Amino acid sequence: MTAKISYTDVEVGTELPAQTFPVDRATLVRYAGASGDFNPIHWNERFAKDVGLPDVIAHGMFTMAEAARVVTDWAGDPGAIVEYGVRFTKPVVVPDDDQGALIEVSGKVAAKLDDNKVRVDLTATSAGQKVLGMSRAVVRLA
Repeated sequence: MTAKISYTDVEVGTELPAQTFPVDRATLVRYAGASGDFNPIHWNERFAKDVGLPDVIAHGMFTMAEAARVVTDWAGDPGAIVEYGVRFTKPVVVPDDDQGALIEVSGKVAAKLDDNKVRVDLTATSAGQKVLGMSRAVVRLA
């Protein structure tokens, strides 16, 4: 499968469609089961607060994966990402209510590279705070 976006059609500054991803406690439980990460900071409010967190927090890798979805949806092919990295700057706090939290992600083509690749810089926030820093993906386009 190849990327749907053509390298020749993309310019530096091209904005990827922004997306918002809801996350609630049930999502965290499902992710814990899939990932095997059952750390109680991701499901036990009392434990999370005892270790100094404001509440239960989303898994960092979950947050990272949601941000990557903006790139894979835009490129049309998850295999188009050849590099991806982030720094975790703030946790996504997930309250125990009917709404949970939102992870808001936007992206922009920051550079055109050799071999039909582009660098996409991502911005991910939750509750008005940046939750990922230095979030960048290198994507090979058609």
